[in-house]
Amino acid sequence: MGVARISSELRALVERTVAGLGYELVELERFGHGLLRVSLDTAHPGGIGLDDCEKVSRQLTHLFAVEHVEYDRLEVSSPGLDRPLHGPRDFARFVGAEVALQLLLPHQGRRRLRGTVLATGGEPGAEWVRLRESPPQPAPAAGRARGARPKKAAAPEMPVFELALAEVDKARLVPQVDFGSKARPAAPTKERSQ
Repeated sequence: MGVARISSELRALVERTVAGLGYELVELERFGHGLLRVSLDTAHPGGIGLDDCEKVSRQLTHLFAVEHVEYDRLEVSSPGLDRPLHGPRDFARFVGAEVALQLLLPHQGRRRLRGTVLATGGEPGAEWVRLRESPPQPAPAAGRARGARPKKAAAPEMPVFELALAEVDKARLVPQVDFGSKARPAAPTKERSQ
């Protein structure tokens, strides 16, 4: 199922409608078999919930009927933990977050970079992003005793890159999920009367 091109008119129409409801349009994609997918985000704490998706879906369904937009299925969702970043506003919003970049042309021999966004700037049309490269992920140690934790080595000082946003082909947030086990609080005990 390939992604079809979205017209700039349809994108502008959906973007205006979504913004009018208090959300940000992250992605608008058209797939085969009539699927139209809309990804939303919000600056509100808690992010996008099911009620938000239903609200936007109802509004877009009415809008598409009035504007004669052809589709068979509409899917409205949050962008997920690996949210794509589009343009200077997204990079500025996620300063301090770890991102994965795919570049149009190699930078120092590499087309893929992963790092923490340190800053953004530049004039319109000449925007840039500065990031500190992430240290390489350690490979799982074979034969380590179950439950044994690896010794932490001092993290090496990683290089800082400054790239023109025009050099970035694709960018996504790197999900930050902590699967560490946390001890559950003990269940309250009842004292017996004697």
